[in-house]
Amino acid sequence: MFNSWGLVNAYGTWSSYYVGHSLRGTDQLELNLIGSTQSFIVLLLSNVVGRLLDAGHSRKVIGCGTFLVPFGLFMLSVAHPSDIEALGNFGSIWATQGLVVGLGMGTFFVSSSQVASTWFPKRRGLAVGYVACGASVAGVIYPSMLRYLIQSVGFNNAVRYVATLTSVTCIYSFIFCTPDPAHEHHEPKSWGKLRTWFDTEAFKNKAWCWFTAAVAFMFFGFYPVFFNLEEWASVRGFGTRDRTGSPVSPSDTTDKPLQTFWLLVIMNGASTVGRMLLAHFSDKVGALNMHIGSQFTASMLTLVLWTLAGSETDAIAFCVVFGVFSGMVIGLPPASIGNILNCTYATPDTRHFAKKKLGHWTGMMYTFAAIPALTGPVIAGHLITEYNTYITVQMWSGTNLMLSCICMIISRWYLPCDNGEHAKEAIIRRLSKAETSEKRRDSDPTSSPDPLSQAPTRVPSPRASSDNVSDAGQMV
Repeated sequence: MFNSWGLVNAYGTWSSYYVGHSLRGTDQLELNLIGSTQSFIVLLLSNVVGRLLDAGHSRKVIGCGTFLVPFGLFMLSVAHPSDIEALGNFGSIWATQGLVVGLGMGTFFVSSSQVASTWFPKRRGLAVGYVACGASVAGVIYPSMLRYLIQSVGFNNAVRYVATLTSVTCIYSFIFCTPDPAHEHHEPKSWGKLRTWFDTEAFKNKAWCWFTAAVAFMFFGFYPVFFNLEEWASVRGFGTRDRTGSPVSPSDTTDKPLQTFWLLVIMNGASTVGRMLLAHFSDKVGALNMHIGSQFTASMLTLVLWTLAGSETDAIAFCVVFGVFSGMVIGLPPASIGNILNCTYATPDTRHFAKKKLGHWTGMMYTFAAIPALTGPVIAGHLITEYNTYITVQMWSGTNLMLSCICMIISRWYLPCDNGEHAKEAIIRRLSKAETSEKRRDSDPTSSPDPLSQAPTRVPSPRASSDNVSDAGQMV
Protein backbone atom coordinates (compact mmCIF):
# COMPACT_ATOMS: atom_id res chain seq x y z
CA MET A 1 0.00 0.00 0.00
CA PHE A 2 2.89 2.36 0.77
CA ASN A 3 4.09 2.24 -2.84
CA SER A 4 0.70 1.89 -4.55
CA TRP A 5 -2.07 4.14 -3.25
CA GLY A 6 0.47 5.98 -1.12
CA LEU A 7 2.01 7.50 -4.24
CA VAL A 8 -1.44 8.28 -5.65
CA ASN A 9 -2.39 10.05 -2.41
CA ALA A 10 0.74 12.17 -2.69
CA TYR A 11 0.21 13.17 -6.31
CA GLY A 12 -1.42 16.46 -5.33
CA THR A 13 2.01 17.75 -4.30
CA TRP A 14 3.55 16.70 -7.62
CA SER A 15 0.70 18.38 -9.49
CA SER A 16 1.11 21.57 -7.48
CA TYR A 17 4.80 21.72 -8.43
CA TYR A 18 4.05 21.08 -12.11
CA VAL A 19 1.48 23.92 -12.15
CA GLY A 20 4.02 26.43 -10.89
CA HIS A 21 7.09 25.22 -12.77
CA SER A 22 7.73 22.62 -15.47
CA LEU A 23 4.13 22.26 -16.72
CA ARG A 24 2.86 25.77 -16.04
CA GLY A 25 0.10 26.73 -18.43
CA THR A 26 -0.95 23.11 -18.85
CA ASP A 27 -4.67 22.39 -18.61
CA GLN A 28 -5.78 21.00 -15.24
CA LEU A 29 -7.37 18.12 -17.15
CA GLU A 30 -3.96 16.99 -18.41
CA LEU A 31 -2.32 17.38 -15.01
CA ASN A 32 -4.98 15.20 -13.39
CA LEU A 33 -4.47 12.66 -16.16
CA ILE A 34 -1.06 11.69 -14.74
CA GLY A 35 -2.46 10.76 -11.34
CA SER A 36 -5.61 9.21 -12.77
CA THR A 37 -3.50 7.04 -15.09
CA GLN A 38 -1.80 5.60 -12.03
CA SER A 39 -5.19 4.88 -10.44
CA PHE A 40 -6.48 3.38 -13.69
CA ILE A 41 -3.57 0.96 -14.07
CA VAL A 42 -3.65 -0.05 -10.41
CA LEU A 43 -7.32 -0.97 -10.69
CA LEU A 44 -7.14 -2.41 -14.21
CA LEU A 45 -4.47 -4.90 -13.16
CA SER A 46 -6.33 -5.87 -9.99
CA ASN A 47 -8.19 -8.75 -11.62
CA VAL A 48 -5.06 -10.14 -13.26
CA VAL A 49 -3.03 -9.75 -10.07
CA GLY A 50 -5.79 -11.26 -7.94
CA ARG A 51 -6.01 -14.30 -10.19
CA LEU A 52 -2.23 -14.76 -10.18
CA LEU A 53 -2.22 -14.54 -6.39
CA ASP A 54 -4.94 -17.18 -6.15
CA ALA A 55 -2.73 -19.37 -8.31
CA GLY A 56 0.25 -18.92 -5.97
CA HIS A 57 2.44 -16.50 -7.98
CA SER A 58 2.78 -13.76 -5.36
CA ARG A 59 6.58 -13.70 -5.49
CA LYS A 60 6.68 -13.06 -9.25
CA VAL A 61 3.98 -10.39 -9.06
CA ILE A 62 5.65 -8.43 -6.25
CA GLY A 63 9.04 -8.81 -7.95
CA CYS A 64 7.76 -6.98 -11.04
CA GLY A 65 6.57 -4.07 -8.93
CA THR A 66 9.84 -3.96 -7.01
CA PHE A 67 11.61 -3.20 -10.29
CA LEU A 68 9.08 -0.96 -12.05
CA VAL A 69 8.24 1.62 -9.36
CA PRO A 70 11.81 2.77 -8.57
CA PHE A 71 12.78 2.49 -12.25
CA GLY A 72 9.93 4.75 -13.32
CA LEU A 73 10.82 7.38 -10.72
CA PHE A 74 14.50 7.33 -11.66
CA MET A 75 13.50 7.77 -15.31
CA LEU A 76 11.30 10.71 -14.32
CA SER A 77 14.30 12.43 -12.75
CA VAL A 78 16.12 12.02 -16.07
CA ALA A 79 13.24 13.09 -18.32
CA HIS A 80 12.35 16.15 -16.24
CA PRO A 81 14.31 19.36 -17.06
CA SER A 82 16.96 20.32 -14.52
CA ASP A 83 16.48 24.07 -15.02
CA ILE A 84 13.73 25.33 -12.73
CA GLU A 85 12.52 27.82 -15.35
CA ALA A 86 12.47 25.31 -18.22
CA LEU A 87 9.26 23.74 -19.46
CA GLY A 88 9.02 19.96 -19.32
CA ASN A 89 7.57 17.59 -21.87
CA PHE A 90 4.15 16.40 -20.74
CA GLY A 91 4.38 13.15 -22.69
CA SER A 92 7.64 12.04 -21.08
CA ILE A 93 6.42 12.94 -17.58
CA TRP A 94 3.17 11.06 -18.17
CA ALA A 95 4.99 8.02 -19.58
CA THR A 96 7.43 7.70 -16.68
CA GLN A 97 5.32 8.74 -13.71
CA GLY A 98 1.88 7.77 -14.96
CA LEU A 99 2.57 4.66 -17.04
CA VAL A 100 5.74 2.96 -15.77
CA VAL A 101 5.25 3.77 -12.09
CA GLY A 102 1.56 2.95 -12.44
CA LEU A 103 2.35 -0.52 -13.80
CA GLY A 104 4.56 -1.21 -10.82
CA MET A 105 1.99 0.12 -8.36
CA GLY A 106 -0.61 -2.21 -9.86
CA THR A 107 1.28 -5.26 -8.64
CA PHE A 108 1.30 -4.11 -5.01
CA PHE A 109 -2.30 -3.11 -4.36
CA VAL A 110 -4.22 -6.40 -4.30
CA SER A 111 -1.10 -8.28 -3.18
CA SER A 112 -0.85 -6.37 0.10
CA SER A 113 -4.45 -6.91 1.26
CA GLN A 114 -4.71 -10.44 -0.14
CA VAL A 115 -1.54 -11.70 1.54
CA ALA A 116 -2.58 -10.20 4.88
CA SER A 117 -6.00 -11.85 4.58
CA THR A 118 -4.44 -15.30 4.27
CA TRP A 119 -2.75 -14.91 7.66
CA PHE A 120 -5.82 -13.59 9.51
CA PRO A 121 -8.95 -15.21 8.02
CA LYS A 122 -11.06 -14.56 11.14
CA ARG A 123 -9.86 -10.96 11.59
CA ARG A 124 -9.69 -10.01 7.95
CA GLY A 125 -11.01 -6.49 8.56
CA LEU A 126 -8.36 -5.87 11.21
CA ALA A 127 -5.57 -7.11 8.95
CA VAL A 128 -6.70 -5.18 5.89
CA GLY A 129 -7.18 -2.05 7.99
CA TYR A 130 -3.61 -2.10 9.27
CA VAL A 131 -2.29 -2.81 5.77
CA ALA A 132 -4.32 0.10 4.40
CA CYS A 133 -2.56 2.41 6.86
CA GLY A 134 0.51 2.14 4.65
CA ALA A 135 -1.16 4.28 1.99
CA SER A 136 -1.99 7.10 4.38
CA VAL A 137 1.44 6.98 6.03
CA ALA A 138 3.00 7.30 2.59
CA GLY A 139 0.60 10.17 1.91
CA VAL A 140 2.21 11.98 4.83
CA ILE A 141 5.84 11.06 4.12
CA TYR A 142 6.02 11.55 0.35
CA PRO A 143 4.54 15.10 0.13
CA SER A 144 6.64 16.33 3.07
CA MET A 145 9.78 14.66 1.79
CA LEU A 146 9.29 15.85 -1.78
CA ARG A 147 8.48 19.46 -0.85
CA TYR A 148 11.46 19.98 1.46
CA LEU A 149 13.89 18.18 -0.81
CA ILE A 150 12.78 20.27 -3.78
CA GLN A 151 13.59 23.41 -1.80
CA SER A 152 17.00 22.13 -0.75
CA VAL A 153 18.35 20.01 -3.64
CA GLY A 154 15.98 20.66 -6.55
CA PHE A 155 13.22 18.62 -8.14
CA ASN A 156 15.29 16.01 -9.97
CA ASN A 157 17.44 15.11 -6.97
CA ALA A 158 14.34 15.09 -4.78
CA VAL A 159 12.74 12.53 -7.09
CA ARG A 160 15.90 10.41 -6.90
CA TYR A 161 15.70 10.41 -3.10
CA VAL A 162 12.05 9.38 -3.31
CA ALA A 163 13.01 6.62 -5.74
CA THR A 164 15.64 5.40 -3.28
CA LEU A 165 13.03 5.21 -0.52
CA THR A 166 10.69 3.26 -2.78
CA SER A 167 13.54 0.88 -3.64
CA VAL A 168 14.17 0.10 0.02
CA THR A 169 10.50 -0.41 0.86
CA CYS A 170 9.86 -2.46 -2.29
CA ILE A 171 12.76 -4.81 -1.54
CA TYR A 172 11.47 -5.20 2.02
CA SER A 173 8.05 -6.17 0.65
CA PHE A 174 9.57 -8.61 -1.82
CA ILE A 175 11.35 -10.42 1.00
CA PHE A 176 8.64 -10.53 3.65
CA CYS A 177 5.29 -10.26 1.82
CA THR A 178 4.45 -13.95 1.41
CA PRO A 179 1.07 -15.67 1.88
CA ASP A 180 0.34 -18.19 4.60
CA PRO A 181 1.79 -21.57 3.49
CA ALA A 182 -1.43 -23.21 4.69
CA HIS A 183 -3.50 -21.07 2.31
CA GLU A 184 -4.97 -23.13 -0.52
CA HIS A 185 -3.97 -22.00 -4.02
CA HIS A 186 -5.89 -22.86 -7.18
CA GLU A 187 -3.94 -23.11 -10.43
CA PRO A 188 -6.35 -22.89 -13.41
CA LYS A 189 -6.38 -25.68 -15.96
CA SER A 190 -6.04 -23.17 -18.78
CA TRP A 191 -5.01 -19.53 -18.57
CA GLY A 192 -6.62 -18.82 -21.95
CA LYS A 193 -10.22 -19.39 -20.89
CA LEU A 194 -12.42 -16.42 -20.10
CA ARG A 195 -13.70 -18.10 -16.95
CA THR A 196 -10.15 -18.11 -15.61
CA TRP A 197 -10.19 -14.32 -15.41
CA PHE A 198 -13.90 -13.64 -14.82
CA ASP A 199 -15.91 -15.71 -12.36
CA THR A 200 -19.44 -15.78 -13.79
CA GLU A 201 -20.85 -16.64 -10.35
CA ALA A 202 -20.05 -13.10 -9.25
CA PHE A 203 -22.36 -11.62 -11.88
CA LYS A 204 -25.24 -13.69 -10.49
CA ASN A 205 -24.65 -12.23 -7.02
CA LYS A 206 -26.70 -9.02 -6.79
CA ALA A 207 -24.89 -7.88 -3.65
CA TRP A 208 -21.54 -8.07 -5.46
CA CYS A 209 -22.89 -6.32 -8.57
CA TRP A 210 -24.31 -3.40 -6.62
CA PHE A 211 -21.19 -3.09 -4.50
CA THR A 212 -19.05 -3.02 -7.65
CA ALA A 213 -21.22 -0.17 -8.93
CA ALA A 214 -20.71 1.57 -5.58
CA VAL A 215 -16.92 1.32 -5.88
CA ALA A 216 -17.09 2.67 -9.44
CA PHE A 217 -19.00 5.77 -8.28
CA MET A 218 -16.60 6.09 -5.37
CA PHE A 219 -13.58 6.37 -7.68
CA PHE A 220 -15.45 8.88 -9.85
CA GLY A 221 -15.49 11.29 -6.91
CA PHE A 222 -12.82 10.27 -4.41
CA TYR A 223 -9.47 11.21 -5.94
CA PRO A 224 -10.55 14.56 -7.43
CA VAL A 225 -10.56 15.75 -3.81
CA PHE A 226 -6.92 14.74 -3.27
CA PHE A 227 -5.68 15.88 -6.69
CA ASN A 228 -7.22 19.37 -6.54
CA LEU A 229 -7.00 20.17 -2.83
CA GLU A 230 -3.75 22.14 -2.98
CA GLU A 231 -4.76 24.23 -5.99
CA TRP A 232 -8.17 24.95 -4.43
CA ALA A 233 -6.50 26.21 -1.25
CA SER A 234 -4.09 28.35 -3.24
CA VAL A 235 -6.82 29.91 -5.39
CA ARG A 236 -9.03 30.63 -2.37
CA GLY A 237 -6.11 32.23 -0.53
CA PHE A 238 -5.94 29.67 2.28
CA GLY A 239 -2.31 28.84 1.59
CA THR A 240 0.55 29.33 -0.81
CA ARG A 241 2.73 27.22 -3.06
CA ASP A 242 6.52 27.61 -3.06
CA ARG A 243 7.29 30.04 -5.84
CA THR A 244 10.94 29.12 -6.18
CA GLY A 245 13.26 26.26 -5.53
CA SER A 246 15.33 28.19 -3.02
CA PRO A 247 16.13 26.58 0.32
CA VAL A 248 14.02 27.33 3.35
CA SER A 249 15.65 29.72 5.81
CA PRO A 250 14.49 31.16 9.15
CA SER A 251 14.31 34.63 7.61
CA ASP A 252 11.98 33.37 4.85
CA THR A 253 8.64 35.02 5.52
CA THR A 254 5.39 35.10 3.61
CA ASP A 255 2.02 36.74 4.00
CA LYS A 256 0.42 33.29 3.83
CA PRO A 257 2.19 31.12 6.39
CA LEU A 258 0.41 27.87 5.51
CA GLN A 259 1.92 26.05 2.57
CA THR A 260 -0.76 24.18 0.66
CA PHE A 261 0.99 20.82 0.76
CA TRP A 262 0.34 20.74 4.51
CA LEU A 263 -3.37 20.36 3.81
CA LEU A 264 -2.65 17.18 1.87
CA VAL A 265 -0.36 15.96 4.64
CA ILE A 266 -3.05 16.66 7.26
CA MET A 267 -5.69 14.84 5.22
CA ASN A 268 -3.51 11.78 4.75
CA GLY A 269 -2.48 11.81 8.40
CA ALA A 270 -6.12 11.89 9.49
CA SER A 271 -6.78 9.08 7.03
CA THR A 272 -4.52 6.87 9.14
CA VAL A 273 -6.91 7.32 12.06
CA GLY A 274 -9.82 6.23 9.89
CA ARG A 275 -8.00 3.14 8.72
CA MET A 276 -7.18 2.22 12.32
CA LEU A 277 -10.83 2.60 13.28
CA LEU A 278 -11.97 0.34 10.47
CA ALA A 279 -9.33 -2.19 11.50
CA HIS A 280 -10.77 -2.46 15.00
CA PHE A 281 -14.51 -2.16 14.34
CA SER A 282 -15.22 -3.60 10.88
CA ASP A 283 -15.17 -7.21 12.12
CA LYS A 284 -17.59 -6.31 14.94
CA VAL A 285 -20.21 -4.23 13.13
CA GLY A 286 -19.73 -5.71 9.67
CA ALA A 287 -17.44 -4.28 7.00
CA LEU A 288 -20.27 -3.37 4.63
CA ASN A 289 -22.32 -1.73 7.38
CA MET A 290 -19.33 0.37 8.39
CA HIS A 291 -18.64 1.20 4.76
CA ILE A 292 -22.16 2.56 4.25
CA GLY A 293 -21.89 4.87 7.25
CA SER A 294 -18.46 6.21 6.35
CA GLN A 295 -19.42 6.69 2.69
CA PHE A 296 -22.50 8.73 3.60
CA THR A 297 -20.49 10.89 6.00
CA ALA A 298 -17.74 11.50 3.43
CA SER A 299 -20.27 12.56 0.81
CA MET A 300 -21.97 15.01 3.18
CA LEU A 301 -18.62 16.48 4.23
CA THR A 302 -17.74 17.07 0.58
CA LEU A 303 -21.10 18.58 -0.32
CA VAL A 304 -21.43 20.76 2.77
CA LEU A 305 -18.22 21.36 4.72
CA TRP A 306 -15.89 21.66 1.72
CA THR A 307 -18.19 23.94 -0.25
CA LEU A 308 -18.80 26.23 2.75
CA ALA A 309 -15.15 26.45 3.82
CA GLY A 310 -14.39 30.17 3.96
CA SER A 311 -11.15 30.39 5.90
CA GLU A 312 -7.88 28.62 6.54
CA THR A 313 -9.34 27.13 9.73
CA ASP A 314 -12.32 25.75 7.82
CA ALA A 315 -10.00 24.20 5.25
CA ILE A 316 -7.95 22.47 7.95
CA ALA A 317 -11.12 21.25 9.67
CA PHE A 318 -12.36 19.75 6.41
CA CYS A 319 -9.02 18.03 5.80
CA VAL A 320 -9.05 16.47 9.28
CA VAL A 321 -12.63 15.24 9.32
CA PHE A 322 -12.78 14.16 5.68
CA GLY A 323 -9.40 12.50 6.06
CA VAL A 324 -10.67 10.27 8.88
CA PHE A 325 -13.65 9.03 6.88
CA SER A 326 -11.73 8.83 3.60
CA GLY A 327 -9.44 6.29 5.22
CA MET A 328 -12.42 4.07 5.90
CA VAL A 329 -13.97 4.70 2.49
CA ILE A 330 -10.90 3.70 0.49
CA GLY A 331 -9.70 0.95 2.82
CA LEU A 332 -12.90 -1.04 3.28
CA PRO A 333 -13.71 -2.47 -0.20
CA PRO A 334 -11.60 -5.66 0.17
CA ALA A 335 -13.07 -6.32 3.62
CA SER A 336 -16.57 -5.63 2.28
CA ILE A 337 -16.05 -8.16 -0.50
CA GLY A 338 -14.95 -10.63 2.16
CA ASN A 339 -18.14 -9.78 4.06
CA ILE A 340 -20.24 -10.49 0.96
CA LEU A 341 -18.46 -13.79 0.31
CA ASN A 342 -18.77 -14.95 3.92
CA CYS A 343 -22.51 -14.26 3.89
CA THR A 344 -23.01 -15.81 0.46
CA TYR A 345 -21.11 -19.01 1.25
CA ALA A 346 -22.15 -19.39 4.88
CA THR A 347 -22.83 -23.14 5.09
CA PRO A 348 -20.11 -25.60 6.17
CA ASP A 349 -20.14 -27.23 2.72
CA THR A 350 -19.58 -23.96 0.84
CA ARG A 351 -17.52 -21.95 3.32
CA HIS A 352 -14.25 -22.79 1.58
CA PHE A 353 -15.44 -20.90 -1.52
CA ALA A 354 -15.24 -17.62 0.42
CA LYS A 355 -11.46 -17.99 0.77
CA LYS A 356 -11.03 -19.38 -2.72
CA LYS A 357 -12.82 -16.52 -4.49
CA LEU A 358 -11.64 -13.57 -2.37
CA GLY A 359 -8.76 -12.44 -4.58
CA HIS A 360 -10.71 -13.12 -7.78
CA TRP A 361 -13.85 -11.21 -6.79
CA THR A 362 -11.86 -8.34 -5.30
CA GLY A 363 -9.78 -8.05 -8.46
CA MET A 364 -12.84 -8.10 -10.70
CA MET A 365 -14.49 -5.39 -8.62
CA TYR A 366 -11.49 -3.08 -8.92
CA THR A 367 -11.06 -3.81 -12.63
CA PHE A 368 -14.57 -2.56 -13.36
CA ALA A 369 -13.75 0.59 -11.37
CA ALA A 370 -10.66 1.34 -13.49
CA ILE A 371 -12.45 3.49 -16.09
CA PRO A 372 -14.12 5.68 -13.43
CA ALA A 373 -10.75 6.07 -11.70
CA LEU A 374 -9.24 7.29 -14.99
CA THR A 375 -12.05 9.58 -16.07
CA GLY A 376 -13.25 10.95 -12.71
CA PRO A 377 -10.27 13.27 -12.00
CA VAL A 378 -10.05 14.19 -15.69
CA ILE A 379 -13.71 15.25 -15.77
CA ALA A 380 -13.17 17.21 -12.56
CA GLY A 381 -10.16 18.97 -14.10
CA HIS A 382 -12.18 19.84 -17.20
CA LEU A 383 -14.99 21.26 -15.04
CA ILE A 384 -12.50 23.50 -13.24
CA THR A 385 -11.05 24.77 -16.51
CA GLU A 386 -14.42 25.21 -18.20
CA TYR A 387 -16.20 27.08 -15.41
CA ASN A 388 -13.17 28.54 -13.61
CA THR A 389 -14.49 27.60 -10.17
CA TYR A 390 -13.85 24.78 -7.74
CA ILE A 391 -17.51 24.46 -6.73
CA THR A 392 -17.83 22.19 -9.78
CA VAL A 393 -15.34 19.62 -8.50
CA GLN A 394 -16.89 19.82 -5.03
CA MET A 395 -20.35 19.02 -6.40
CA TRP A 396 -18.94 16.36 -8.72
CA SER A 397 -17.12 14.54 -5.93
CA GLY A 398 -19.90 14.85 -3.36
CA THR A 399 -22.62 13.65 -5.73
CA ASN A 400 -20.66 10.61 -6.83
CA LEU A 401 -19.83 9.67 -3.25
CA MET A 402 -23.53 9.89 -2.38
CA LEU A 403 -24.46 7.69 -5.36
CA SER A 404 -21.85 5.23 -4.13
CA CYS A 405 -23.51 5.17 -0.72
CA ILE A 406 -26.92 4.46 -2.28
CA CYS A 407 -25.49 1.53 -4.25
CA MET A 408 -23.94 0.14 -1.05
CA ILE A 409 -27.31 0.29 0.70
CA ILE A 410 -28.87 -1.68 -2.17
CA SER A 411 -26.02 -4.19 -1.94
CA ARG A 412 -26.71 -4.62 1.76
CA TRP A 413 -30.39 -5.11 0.92
CA TYR A 414 -29.49 -8.18 -1.16
CA LEU A 415 -26.82 -9.51 1.21
CA PRO A 416 -27.70 -12.74 3.06
CA CYS A 417 -27.68 -12.66 6.85
CA ASP A 418 -25.94 -15.19 9.08
CA ASN A 419 -28.80 -17.69 8.72
CA GLY A 420 -28.78 -17.45 4.92
CA GLU A 421 -31.82 -15.19 4.75
CA HIS A 422 -31.45 -12.00 2.73
CA ALA A 423 -31.75 -8.68 4.50
CA LYS A 424 -34.76 -7.65 2.42
CA GLU A 425 -36.49 -10.96 3.18
CA ALA A 426 -35.78 -10.59 6.90
CA ILE A 427 -37.17 -7.04 6.94
CA ILE A 428 -40.31 -8.07 5.03
CA ARG A 429 -40.84 -11.08 7.29
CA ARG A 430 -40.50 -9.00 10.45
CA LEU A 431 -42.83 -6.30 9.14
CA SER A 432 -45.41 -8.94 8.16
CA LYS A 433 -45.11 -10.59 11.55
CA ALA A 434 -45.61 -7.29 13.33
CA GLU A 435 -48.62 -6.46 11.15
CA THR A 436 -50.19 -9.88 11.79
CA SER A 437 -49.70 -9.54 15.53
CA GLU A 438 -51.32 -6.10 15.47
CA LYS A 439 -54.36 -7.37 13.55
CA ARG A 440 -54.74 -10.36 15.89
CA ARG A 441 -54.63 -8.10 18.92
CA ASP A 442 -57.24 -5.76 17.43
CA SER A 443 -59.64 -8.58 16.46
CA ASP A 444 -59.50 -10.44 19.81
CA PRO A 445 -61.67 -8.62 22.42
CA THR A 446 -60.09 -10.54 25.28
CA SER A 447 -56.59 -9.65 24.20
CA SER A 448 -56.92 -6.01 25.30
CA PRO A 449 -59.33 -5.83 28.26
CA ASP A 450 -60.74 -2.59 29.62
CA PRO A 451 -58.49 -1.38 32.41
CA LEU A 452 -61.51 -0.37 34.53
CA SER A 453 -63.00 -3.84 34.28
CA GLN A 454 -59.83 -5.24 35.74
CA ALA A 455 -59.85 -2.91 38.75
CA PRO A 456 -60.01 -4.82 42.05
CA THR A 457 -63.42 -4.78 43.84
CA ARG A 458 -63.91 -4.93 47.57
CA VAL A 459 -66.99 -6.50 49.21
CA PRO A 460 -67.85 -4.80 52.54
CA SER A 461 -67.99 -6.98 55.63
CA PRO A 462 -71.24 -7.28 57.73
CA ARG A 463 -69.65 -5.35 60.58
CA ALA A 464 -68.66 -2.53 58.28
CA SER A 465 -72.20 -2.42 56.87
CA SER A 466 -73.82 -2.16 60.35
CA ASP A 467 -71.42 0.60 61.31
CA ASN A 468 -72.37 2.52 58.19
CA VAL A 469 -76.11 2.17 59.00
CA SER A 470 -75.52 3.34 62.59
CA ASP A 471 -73.61 6.37 61.38
CA ALA A 472 -76.40 7.22 59.00
CA GLY A 473 -78.97 7.01 61.82
CA GLN A 474 -77.01 9.35 64.03
CA MET A 475 -76.80 11.87 61.22
CA VAL A 476 -80.58 11.77 60.85
